[in-house]
Amino acid sequence: METLQIGDVSLTWLSGGVTYLDGGAMFGVVPKGLWSKKYPVNEKNQIELPTDPILIRMNGKNILVESGLGKGKLTEKQLRNYGVTKESQLEESLEQIGLTPENIDFVLMTHLHFDHACGLTKLVDGKYVSTFPNAQIITSQIEWDEMQSPNIRSRNTYWLENWEAVEAQVVPFAEKWELEAIMMIHTGGHSDGHSILMIEDGGETCIHMADLMATHAHQNVLWVMAYDDYPMTSIAAKQKWIPFGLKKNAWFTFYHDAFYRAVKWDSDGKQLVASIKREQ
Repeated sequence: METLQIGDVSLTWLSGGVTYLDGGAMFGVVPKGLWSKKYPVNEKNQIELPTDPILIRMNGKNILVESGLGKGKLTEKQLRNYGVTKESQLEESLEQIGLTPENIDFVLMTHLHFDHACGLTKLVDGKYVSTFPNAQIITSQIEWDEMQSPNIRSRNTYWLENWEAVEAQVVPFAEKWELEAIMMIHTGGHSDGHSILMIEDGGETCIHMADLMATHAHQNVLWVMAYDDYPMTSIAAKQKWIPFGLKKNAWFTFYHDAFYRAVKWDSDGKQLVASIKREQ
């Protein structure tokens, strides 16, 4: 398992599943001739996109960022349509480091699309129950409201089976949520309630842009997904937070990147100066 240390805060990537989605959708209006040079595509025009949660350990607390694809929840049609080649092995990952889902204190959800939220619940005797029964689930109020009452577009990704069993655990916030070295900040863009995550400790900074910068190839502020509900808001958020991170010499971390867990760019954002590669 790959790890990153930010001061006294440790980050460990877990195994949450693997999807393959259409590259054109993932890069929006960017021509394939440009994005495919940075992120390879298969014969179906799909790109590999893991869904790997990050375990944060800080002062005795176990904090999960996102929840993975879950296991046994997707139909055969969904598995095919979303190009799923591996479902979640989150519980096995936790077991390897001596933890269980019951040990998770917080689950930080940047947003609640199915590929981030399916792991929040699991089927037990034909009924959905909480995967992390002792955790507070943190997400923005806007995101939580839309999860419960999706519109004609978002109902395809906000699913009842991913929230009904954990409703009592959800702690929504307005614009910002903080816990010691961690801050969640509402940005909108990819979804109306989308948030990013920042960790600052011991003079080190880490920024998790979530689906505003799903992979290292999305660093260009104009390279946003066709999946983004509010692309101009995504662009504005990237214009704000990417330069902020570059100025801080921050690590940028990923949930979806098939090649890197975390990267650092130079102060101009033109060259990679450090990286943690994903184990294949």
